[in-house]
Amino acid sequence: MTAQTLIVTGTDTGVGKTVFAAALAGALGARYWKPVQAGPDEDGGSDAQKVARLAGLPASRVHPEAYRLAVPCSPHRAAEIDGVEIDPARLALPTGDGPLVVEGAGGVLVPLTRQCLYADQFARWGASVVLVARTALGTINHSLLSLEALRARGVPVAGVAFIGDPHEDSEATIAEMGKVRRLGRLPLLASLAPETLAAAFAANFRIEDFR
Repeated sequence: MTAQTLIVTGTDTGVGKTVFAAALAGALGARYWKPVQAGPDEDGGSDAQKVARLAGLPASRVHPEAYRLAVPCSPHRAAEIDGVEIDPARLALPTGDGPLVVEGAGGVLVPLTRQCLYADQFARWGASVVLVARTALGTINHSLLSLEALRARGVPVAGVAFIGDPHEDSEATIAEMGKVRRLGRLPLLASLAPETLAAAFAANFRIEDFR
């Protein structure tokens, strides 16, 4: 199953990984799963609802969260506030037909519990990770640190997907110094809709790189 699973994580909160996860899931015709949802998204819904809408996925292709928490903060703290204990054993990858796109929360070292980071959970899953990075100032540091944290745990990295305006030197530097594949760059879209997102992904990424 891990050969058909891709984990989408980010270098930080708000880099655009949910939008990228939607584009990827739509392009692959994949199932989608966000294991832990902490708080509503900016529209008051969940990331799963946003991905389903932007990717055009039917409800049957979106797996329910293992944990849905009320407060928009790190999952370990949101769970404590809700009086819930996140059990990593409950986070087994869901089964089903076709590829699976799994979305993390925040960056790679966001705590799931006070003993387990997301990167630790990625290592348990054993699936390849796509690191989503912004192109703005600070991205080199955040990206290289994230890659080091993943590799220190033996997590396979499929590549880096950039989001934002083009910054050729930053993107090339991350790929070269991080020894990682540069998958492409998703531009900021004036109108974010299923059609515009699908077209932007098709124009800037090769689907073969994700299979």
